[in-house]
Amino acid sequence: MAGFRTVKGFRDFFPEDCARRNYIFDTWRAVARRYGFMEYEAPVLESTDLYRKKSGDEITGQLFCFEDKAQREVALRPEVTPSLARMATARQRDYKKPIKWFQIGSCFRYEEPGEGRSREFIQFNADILGDNSPGADAELVAMAIDVMREFGIQPEDFIIRLSNRSIWTQFLTDNQVPDEHATTFLQIIDKIERAKPEDTANKLEAIGLSLGVVRAFMDGTNEDHPAFAELRANLEARGLWSCVKIDASIVRGLAYYTGTVFEVFDLKHGLRAVAGGGRYDKLCALMSDGSVDMPSAGFAMGDVVLGILLSKTPGAQRGIMDYMTAQFGVDVYVVVADEAQRGHALAAVQALRSAGIRVDYSFSATKMNKQLQAAENAKSRAALIFGSEYPEVVIKNLHNREQKGVQATELVEAVKALLSQPAHGPLIASESEKG
Repeated sequence: MAGFRTVKGFRDFFPEDCARRNYIFDTWRAVARRYGFMEYEAPVLESTDLYRKKSGDEITGQLFCFEDKAQREVALRPEVTPSLARMATARQRDYKKPIKWFQIGSCFRYEEPGEGRSREFIQFNADILGDNSPGADAELVAMAIDVMREFGIQPEDFIIRLSNRSIWTQFLTDNQVPDEHATTFLQIIDKIERAKPEDTANKLEAIGLSLGVVRAFMDGTNEDHPAFAELRANLEARGLWSCVKIDASIVRGLAYYTGTVFEVFDLKHGLRAVAGGGRYDKLCALMSDGSVDMPSAGFAMGDVVLGILLSKTPGAQRGIMDYMTAQFGVDVYVVVADEAQRGHALAAVQALRSAGIRVDYSFSATKMNKQLQAAENAKSRAALIFGSEYPEVVIKNLHNREQKGVQATELVEAVKALLSQPAHGPLIASESEKG
């Protein structure tokens, strides 16, 4: 009989995978809090209508949606921004503006899995609500850059491709393209670098434009365009503008965005976008039926493409390994060399854990050499040996092999002193070293 397998597009997280995931989470949180953002969470299950309202009926093709037992249409969230808009508009009077929130959690899309794409993925979302200035846009771009750098990805290894929806709005006006074609046009531009030129030309001709005119406009749009002036000045003052490249093909697909839009790409491995976002000033009004008109901007970074990039980046790998070394194993391992002392050993285990020290031990009688090997396997700094000489306990430093006896009543302080020293330092700090 075949065993159960993971559902297609979903992932198991074994301990080492959890450690990598938690490293990503901790890094996201560290940068977000450095920028003064507060963490929130939203339901993983929402009304399907919430997503229809944002994107129309076509969104249901990518949703894990179904009827619950009360015949209500619900869906696993494909993204968090609609939930954010719902939450923020409901209680926007309770928070000073701008609202700066971030969130980390699973999202679900019924797509064909492939490299960098999974049906279940984890996203980091950072949003600023209640501020319509280019300064808010710059803050988000700066945060995206700092997140990449915090992971050990060097500035020469990634780029922020940035544009502004307003330049295309003006282009359509100048070329007398009716408003009803705006969404179709932006979808064409969103795919222009991936689609066949002849297909793009045909689609543009259908709405009264030529590929040559569009390409000429794109080629002539650079960092000197007035739409980018304030954003550029802000990021130049921070020394971050060199991480940005103006790219008019970045429009972020649907009619969701209204101004600045950007995506983060690696420069060496040809991966899909690591992150993306921009300004979406109309969403809160849409979600509140016009009762709350709150300008907003944000970006999201998924863990799937990011994880692939981190695995290919030596500097990032060092950070992950350091984190995993700190997460796995214990500080000390209690060795019961004399079973008559097991009760005292268990009391010590509890006292050490209560003092915040990571401790492990053998649950049953085991040969001493096997316990010492278990201590090595657990990457323990020291073995605490409870033998017939109790109440004296032998502390054996497993890095430099020094050992010393201490009284059981002094054990917690002695272990703390050991752990405060470099891994290969003295067994117990001298009075001069403590001072």
